[in-house]
Amino acid sequence: MDSTGRIENQKAASKVGIFLDRDGVINEERSDYVKNWQEFRFLPGALQAIARLSKAGLRIFVISNQSVINRGLASLEDVEEIHHRMKNDVERAGGMIEGILYCPHTPEKNCECRKPRPGLLEKAAKIYGLELERCYLIGDKLSDVAAGQAVGCHCVLVQTGREGTQSVGGQVRTRGKYRSSRDIGQAVAWILEAERENSPIDYSPVGRRGSR
Repeated sequence: MDSTGRIENQKAASKVGIFLDRDGVINEERSDYVKNWQEFRFLPGALQAIARLSKAGLRIFVISNQSVINRGLASLEDVEEIHHRMKNDVERAGGMIEGILYCPHTPEKNCECRKPRPGLLEKAAKIYGLELERCYLIGDKLSDVAAGQAVGCHCVLVQTGREGTQSVGGQVRTRGKYRSSRDIGQAVAWILEAERENSPIDYSPVGRRGSR
């Protein structure tokens, strides 16, 4: 069996997933939302960071709030096209996104799938056979962190969102420790070190930021 086959088997057997928020982590966030592929811009180093995770045999999933659909600013087809093209570019760079789950609802819908609620993470765990307590989440908002902590994920908060590490939707309570990093590249480096050493991610210094 070649190296590609071994990596694919390793991914299939692993119960560890890396959950990535989309806007503000993988691509530039916009005040008027990313509504089509022409408005999508990868953040510096994002493609390389995702490729590093894939080459290490880790399974990658995108978990994203996409209220742009219910707001009538983009169609379901527009969002699906963005994700299709994003996955293709990731693969060309040497990475692989195994699954993409997103919530189309606005906050007023009070749904279970919109972060900070953990519905998308729980759904991913059922579909892909993941152990959430062994998984990692990288987000740019406290709502991402809160969702991850609700199911026991190890969380890293990046500072590449449109408003730094501020969280959408008013005050969001987090339930424990998380680490703040400058970008996805630094977050991935910490995760790979933790996996290599078979030890918990280093939460020092602990990030605690406000919310928006």
